[in-house]
Amino acid sequence: MAYTVSPLAFAYDALEPYIDARTVEIHHDKHHVTYATRLSDAVAKHPELATKSVEQLLSDLSAVPEDIRTAVRNHGGGHANHELYWLTIGPKGGGEPGGKIGDAIKAKWGGFEAFKEVMSAASVNQFGSGWGWLVVRNGELEVYSSLNQDSPLSQGDKPVLTCDVWEHAYYLHYQNLRPKYVEAWWSVVNWSKVDELYQAAIA
Repeated sequence: MAYTVSPLAFAYDALEPYIDARTVEIHHDKHHVTYATRLSDAVAKHPELATKSVEQLLSDLSAVPEDIRTAVRNHGGGHANHELYWLTIGPKGGGEPGGKIGDAIKAKWGGFEAFKEVMSAASVNQFGSGWGWLVVRNGELEVYSSLNQDSPLSQGDKPVLTCDVWEHAYYLHYQNLRPKYVEAWWSVVNWSKVDELYQAAIA
């Protein structure tokens, strides 16, 4: 299977001033495309995997042939993680979540601001490259971070929101100021899409 990157649902400059156009362009068209391409190259070595989605591969890495397992974990994770990242941000984002995801966040953390602190801390404090995650685990919301391109799918969780804290996601504009980038990221979160993913995850 040839894995492809979904087109952006917005223009490169649509997230400014929070995320600059050049970062979006390089991040989506170079970094993300490279992950998808290298995943495709790895999986092409095993025709029996031709019908497997990236989600299926990541959900059962033990079933992936050993000679490509690391490539699938890294590049497959990079592809899937970025697909979610682009899906859950947009130019009309930000604010507080409504719908069922808003209710679930309030029930879990007592309110949006408390959740925001937890999610921000997970993202900012991730050592080195990685991701901050909001996932559904056994029907409940959880927040944590992961290293490099590890995917929550590989531990049975269903991700509904992610903050990319690899340096390529923010360094052109924010340099080493990861906390400023994470704070800006909240202004582009597409809560309607997160709510849609959450409802699918608990269905």
